[in-house]
Amino acid sequence: MSGHSHWAGIKYKKAATDAKRGKVWSKIARMIIVAAKSGGGDPAANLSLRYAIDKAKAASMPKDTIEKAIKKGTGDVEGVTFEEVLYEGYGSSGVAIMVEALTDNRNRTSPEIKRVFEKHGGSLGTSGCVNWMFRKKGLITINTASVGEEQLLEIALSAGADDMQTVGDVFEITCEPGAYEELTKALHEKEIATEVAEISMVPQNTIEINDEKTAKKIISLMDAFEDHDDVQNTYANFDISEEIMARIS
Repeated sequence: MSGHSHWAGIKYKKAATDAKRGKVWSKIARMIIVAAKSGGGDPAANLSLRYAIDKAKAASMPKDTIEKAIKKGTGDVEGVTFEEVLYEGYGSSGVAIMVEALTDNRNRTSPEIKRVFEKHGGSLGTSGCVNWMFRKKGLITINTASVGEEQLLEIALSAGADDMQTVGDVFEITCEPGAYEELTKALHEKEIATEVAEISMVPQNTIEINDEKTAKKIISLMDAFEDHDDVQNTYANFDISEEIMARIS
């Protein structure tokens, strides 16, 4: 399983069978609160808020829960203040990992993230140690059975996509962040369903993992981050074959 969407694709497949909806909603609510606090409560004028609301709707979050989170962000309803924190480090085999968190207590979250790294054979690094290996991109994946390649390529390029490639059973489309909204709108208008659709930190190069033991350690580490209440997003530059993934799943 190669391509930029590797971990994003794994997360999508896990989420499809994951019963932790309450935790997913809680994380998205934090995203909405922070977006509304920094850019206001009008999604038409606040792209970050609009993106967060789109994620909430995709996760079937109730409308009143979304509205309450917006009001907490704008101060219309009393709520907790969250701080954005980026952690960078390494997993097994030198895999680069970035962890985005929203926390109301950095002094609690930072040592917890450090322990997660160490428990799974990794290490927390210094600020900037792996950030340079990634670029912010719009990332969209679409099942290959849902649309023809030539048709999708034409739509994607016309809407501002940079690249499209076939990765396993999905088409993977990348674009600059500024083109993301127009691209997702074009796909929606053509009624083309997406699996992954997000602004992501895309690795410029990947590390191929060829043995099951190391693959298990890396996936276990990534899962542990995803289970942490304060973690919003995780990014990594590993590449594990579909054959190995099938054996360790």
